Amino acid sequence: MKRRSTYVGWRFVLCALAAAVVLVALVRAFVVDVYYIPSESMQPLLEPGDRVVVSRTQYRSDEIRRGDVVVFDGRGSLAPLNSGDAAPVAAVKSLARWAGVMGSDTVYVKRVIGVPGDRITCCSAEEPRLTVNGTPVEEPYVYPGDAPSENNFDVVVPEGRLWLLGDHRSESTDSRSLLGAPGGGLISAERVIGRATAILWPLERGSDIERLELGAEWNTAE
Repeated sequence: MKRRSTYVGWRFVLCALAAAVVLVALVRAFVVDVYYIPSESMQPLLEPGDRVVVSRTQYRSDEIRRGDVVVFDGRGSLAPLNSGDAAPVAAVKSLARWAGVMGSDTVYVKRVIGVPGDRITCCSAEEPRLTVNGTPVEEPYVYPGDAPSENNFDVVVPEGRLWLLGDHRSESTDSRSLLGAPGGGLISAERVIGRATAILWPLERGSDIERLELGAEWNTAE
């Protein structure tokens, strides 16, 4: 009887653990996820090794705004459609990413600079700042010492697309990297997984990620 009782107890524990894992997986798949920052491309806001909270529900009732820090699937734009990894390697990598100890080769975090209808230009000797619809803007989030961009561009964002840049402009693979390629560096809005809302880890860096708006915190120039 005692052996049976122990067996039932362990079975209950295992079932509870399995249910907890399923619940966490569902929450992370549909509500909120955690993303590991693998690179320096979003410094100084995000450091390599940071874990950020990503809201998967933000854009179900709200639109993507200029200044939002978004996590998106870069396959077909910044990353190849197929990673080329063997199935066992791909499975291990997926588990490591899910556990928050490894970054993704296909998922990126960048800041939204242009939304549909915007004309984004940068830069000239006469106007060294990035301009949005002809208005120069200050970008206090850009990595200290970085230029707004080392290469020039003049882009009009079509419907369903976004122009995305990293805050550490000299270290970021972003929309500028695809100038001249099909799509011209414009990322499909459908590829956006969610908005990065907070730094979760390490604890000493824990903080909300402010949502900026052009014309307010962006300090639109006169």
